[in-house]
Amino acid sequence: MGLPVPAEGSSWCEFKGRAAYFDVVGVDEEGCRVVAAGAAWTYLDPTPAFAAVAGHIALYPGRMTRCTVDGEAVRPQEGGFYGGWVTSRVVGPFKGSPGTRGW
Repeated sequence: MGLPVPAEGSSWCEFKGRAAYFDVVGVDEEGCRVVAAGAAWTYLDPTPAFAAVAGHIALYPGRMTRCTVDGEAVRPQEGGFYGGWVTSRVVGPFKGSPGTRGW
């Protein structure tokens, strides 16, 4: 398990508001320190429609060494912008791959 450490920068979502980012710090199999830069984010003060996500932390699986759900390795949602966790139980189509912009 990794420890989230506040990171520089923020972004803006027109639906949820301002996102703050974290680096995720952990150790690898050999016990060496590993940092996944900007691998997590949160909305500390989201818009009212998204108040339920306030303070929760989300992870970009593509920036982590490995993420699993019920033992299955997660495939990150294509494109690097979205934080989707894709497994065999999730059915697309998914935004992020070429030709999916704007839908």
